[in-house]
Order: sequence, then C-alpha cells, then structure tokens
Amino acid sequence: MAEHEQQPPERQFSVQRVYTKDVSFESPNAPAIFRGEWKPKHDINITTKIDRLDEYLYEVVLSVTVSALVEEKTAFIVEVQQAGIFSMSGFAEAELGPMLGAYCPTLLFPYAREVVSDLVVKGSFPQLVLQHVNFDALFAQHQQQAMEQASEGGVKPSQH
Repeated sequence: MAEHEQQPPERQFSVQRVYTKDVSFESPNAPAIFRGEWKPKHDINITTKIDRLDEYLYEVVLSVTVSALVEEKTAFIVEVQQAGIFSMSGFAEAELGPMLGAYCPTLLFPYAREVVSDLVVKGSFPQLVLQHVNFDALFAQHQQQAMEQASEGGVKPSQH
C-alpha cells in the first residue's frame, strides 16, 4: 500500500440548529364544530425543501399540513414548517440526497409532530399524535417517480 495514497475525507455530520420556521392554526367552523359528534377524517401532507447555505451547510425544511374534516366541514387546519441547519462534509454526492431527503427529515419529524399535537390541543380538540413516517421509503418513492418522469419526458431527476 502506497504511503501517499489519498484517504477519502472523513465524513462529518452535525445538527447546527433545529427551529420552527412557520406555524399556522385555523379553526374556521368554531364554535359550531364543537357541538357535533367528533368523528374526523384527517388529511396529512408532508413535504421537504432543501437549501444549500454554503459548501457544507444546508437548511432542510419539513412542512407538515394536517386537515381535519367532520361531516365535510373543516374542524381545523394545522401547518408547521420545522427546519434544521445541518453541516455535512466528506459525503459523496450520491450520499447527499438520502441524507438531506430522508435522514434530516427523520430528525426533524418528532419536533414537527410535537408542534402539531400542541396546536391541536390548544385549539380545544382531542390530542392528535402523528404516526411515524418512513422518510427512507418516501425518498426512494420520490426518486423512482423522478426517474420514471425523466425517462418519459427527458427531465433530469432531482436530488430530493
């Protein structure tokens, strides 16, 4: 083995900051919504946005929107943008997508889940605890869809 053989750079990952970027709670049909039977239908939408801040620094924003309908009337809508600033170096380009698109959202989700739960309770509704989300599977599904779209329309697949 040669003495001067270059070793790959050491991979380093750290969470610089976790913060709530934006929050919204609406209960457009209160107080009438409290008078009926509580049998809600929930709709949950989760997205991520990634911004490169500098060579090794990234902001990942996990957006969670939860709507609850009772008999076709909106009981509440909660929107939370939970964000984090992550430092990453020494990762191959192919590793950055899964780190930013799956691993970082996995770290942010418990914070977003807590904010959603707190807002729902403060809105005088029964506690709502979001189930765990498999961001690895969602990321893989997104990559598969991007590949299919690229093969159909000549569009380059995205990293996240």
